[in-house]
Amino acid sequence: MKTRLLSMILAVCIGLIIGVGFYTFIYAKGYSHLASDPAACTNCHVMRGYYDGWAKSTHHAAATCNDCHTPTNAVAKLATKTSNGFFHSFAFTSGRFPDAIQMRAANYEVTERACRNCHQDLVQVVNGPHAHGTGLACLHCHATVGHSQNLAFAPIALAEGKQ
Repeated sequence: MKTRLLSMILAVCIGLIIGVGFYTFIYAKGYSHLASDPAACTNCHVMRGYYDGWAKSTHHAAATCNDCHTPTNAVAKLATKTSNGFFHSFAFTSGRFPDAIQMRAANYEVTERACRNCHQDLVQVVNGPHAHGTGLACLHCHATVGHSQNLAFAPIALAEGKQ
């Protein structure tokens, strides 16, 4: 009898978790992040300014959000989108998000690689005179490229002393 009661309670809890998860996924339009439409990024109101800045930038004609902010490998892209989706949802649901959006170190590296991949010729020219140092990060000087110059952006990697 006790085992049956515990099984029933477990089944109800699992059902609630799955039900709330599906409701949240549908309500928050989580499915839109499975595609590559940049408008999906505006599901969170704080991203509207970044989207509008991108739409007016020269990068609008050459790159979407995923081109700069997710790896090219399909598995790594899904892992990054899943991780970012979880942490974004947690931050906005709990109200614990900073006014200046911050990049985690892993996202910083993904974006840095995307810059270097698309702008290989320019990177070789810039890295030439700086090859003896610790190396330059594109985002150190160009953190707002692709978005508005007026938007607050604070890469965590820079705050931690990464150049």
